[in-house]
Amino acid sequence: MLPGGVVWGGRGLLRWAGLRLWSRRGPLVLALLWFGSWLFLNGLVLVHRTILSDSCTDQRSRRILQRLCLEFGEGAVAGDMCEDLCVRGRVQYQRCLYYQNGKKVLEAFWGGRRVVLKSKLENFSSYEPLGLLDYQDAADELTPLDVVFYATLEVRNSLGLAEEDEDEEGGGANSSLASQWGQRLKSRGRSYSRAELASLWSLLQQEEYTFLRVLQDLSTHVAQVLGSCGHFYAVEYLSAGRTWDQNIFSLEEAAGPPGPRGRWSVRDQVHRVALSFLDMVRHFDHDFTHRLHLCDVKPENFAIRKDLTVVAIDVDMAFFEPKMRDILDQNCSSDDDCSFFDCASRCNAERHRCSRRRRNTNLQVICEKIFRPWFSPTILGAKAGLPLQVELQQAVQECSETGSDVGEGEEDEGREETSGSVHQRLLSILTRLLQEGGASGEEGGAREKRGHAHTALNF
Repeated sequence: MLPGGVVWGGRGLLRWAGLRLWSRRGPLVLALLWFGSWLFLNGLVLVHRTILSDSCTDQRSRRILQRLCLEFGEGAVAGDMCEDLCVRGRVQYQRCLYYQNGKKVLEAFWGGRRVVLKSKLENFSSYEPLGLLDYQDAADELTPLDVVFYATLEVRNSLGLAEEDEDEEGGGANSSLASQWGQRLKSRGRSYSRAELASLWSLLQQEEYTFLRVLQDLSTHVAQVLGSCGHFYAVEYLSAGRTWDQNIFSLEEAAGPPGPRGRWSVRDQVHRVALSFLDMVRHFDHDFTHRLHLCDVKPENFAIRKDLTVVAIDVDMAFFEPKMRDILDQNCSSDDDCSFFDCASRCNAERHRCSRRRRNTNLQVICEKIFRPWFSPTILGAKAGLPLQVELQQAVQECSETGSDVGEGEEDEGREETSGSVHQRLLSILTRLLQEGGASGEEGGAREKRGHAHTALNF
């Protein structure tokens, strides 16, 4: 019997108990539901704002370029692209390609030529100003030789090339990359304006620009810098590789000249691109004062020109030997702590310190990430069993494992000899495959003539 003299059955009793329980805990449940909904909605707002803050929209991109032109009109920035961008209208914005953490990458047409506009930071004011410009007299008295001095120091700092390092014996004939580039600045006859100095300084704070500009006339395997305005610089537009494409690159856009049996087949083009990869590896390993390490090897970071030359288009993770050693030099408890993206060394168990020498190579990583998927039996199909194709697969397998078992104390000469042997073997097999396919004996890789020379400020 319940209060009031009412007698209920089993179901009634349960219903009554449930109401009593809800009357006690209901407000708490409602409060928890309200708080959970509040957290969820605020999370959505935060995510939405984050996405919008790094959104790659046309409206925002156009505003950035308009702001740049406003600064040009005020005499704050300069460059050989500024007149065409802001006055003549010869630089026409097309779309935003990438925008994250301030880095802006835009596609545009410059005088009918497709180009990519880049800047590490969105705003010119975000870059560290050149301190000398704070002193009016000092800025007015700067000579081209003074500019060379400060610019060369900044280039050396950006690339990790100390002055004494550049004088050490190296692997190539180019004795001083930073100094060679400085000679171009010195050739200028007149002094630099404040806008030119400020613009140059903002560009030198962008490692990728410095890297590409220094190698401008020394390598066909890096994207060409075509011009600049303020903190934005233009490079040649090249279609990047794609992980999901079995051929990686859009080979139909680079059909090549007709050979004895017509245009190159797709497999012939793949073999020629592979040969260009091998040439790039040899070039980066031996043709500069210090070896150049590629620490982020993936299809998206490379492109090909119409002559099938492989080009490194994203070099944010490319480092010369001195800087590579500084990066690898860190505390460790195992070899896993000694990997910097695709560049790895070994952990010294006694000192708990990573070796400053990289244990794998550019060739090994390219074989593993580019060649192995390219020349897998799945892709080759019925041709996978042909003698030369089998030999190529074996060579790629050996190449991808080269250096994996190298100890910290192993001499560089032995490692160089092994890597060179694998490189030569791949070169021989790919050349024979081209000959077997009846391809033209002419090699791709000649640099295209540029319609616009990057001359403003000579940077």
